[in-house]
Amino acid sequence: MLDTRDTLFDRLERFYDAVPRDAARAEEFGGLVLFVRESDGGWPYYARPRLDAAEPPSAADVTAVRARQRDLGLPEAFEWVHERTPGLLAVARSAGLSVLEAPLMVLDPAALPAATELSDVPVRILDPAAPDFPAGLAAQRAVAAVGFGAAGTDRGDAGPAERDAALLELGPADLAQERALAAAHGRLTALAEAPGNGAVGSGRGMRVADVAEIAGIATLPRARRRGVGAAVTAALARRLLDDGADLVFLSAGSEDIARVYLRAGFRRIGTACIAEPAALLG
Repeated sequence: MLDTRDTLFDRLERFYDAVPRDAARAEEFGGLVLFVRESDGGWPYYARPRLDAAEPPSAADVTAVRARQRDLGLPEAFEWVHERTPGLLAVARSAGLSVLEAPLMVLDPAALPAATELSDVPVRILDPAAPDFPAGLAAQRAVAAVGFGAAGTDRGDAGPAERDAALLELGPADLAQERALAAAHGRLTALAEAPGNGAVGSGRGMRVADVAEIAGIATLPRARRRGVGAAVTAALARRLLDDGADLVFLSAGSEDIARVYLRAGFRRIGTACIAEPAALLG
């Protein structure tokens, strides 16, 4: 039976609250909870509305979280679903944050194409037991750093040389955690690898029980307009379904990027809000 709209958003809220908890501690500030990553490496987490809060987040809550994030040297980042916490949009802006209103999209499994139908660049899911798993993770992070450094879908000059310059070795604790999460099917990493050029696209999948999110889809600017992002998304979605997810979702950074995900079988169901200081999102 298909989820009703309210049930779907309930499932997303539980996922957003659960997914950081295997790698982060939770600190509560009124109507908000801040997730603080416990290990080095990986992307830092965000603050978001508390599941069990009696009152919606206030401007004072936002200010307190931002102060704590600065103390910890973390990005002042907030995420929430607008349809579930609509009042937070005005509160965040009044607290001096810029808010990206990103298309929130869910997969229609019947519309999911094979990755090979979307691009001629092969895509593989990393095997946590394989010897090249650490190198693959490092490549994924480097591709993401270069790709998100040139946001959007336009082609550009940055390519393998810039990716290689961004490569960083994973620390032992970070690598051990990534292996454990991947082995438990909680995390997936995908690489699109062009012959002779190595990784040109990447993405991550995160699953908690039967709900999964695809995030971090990135393509080196020089490799864009070849369907790489759509193919990586489709490969991750197929594996997540095979691993037991029946709700797969993602947030698109813009309407142009959302069109990439439409090709992979996703449809818009709401708005994901991503708030940061004005200088970062502006």
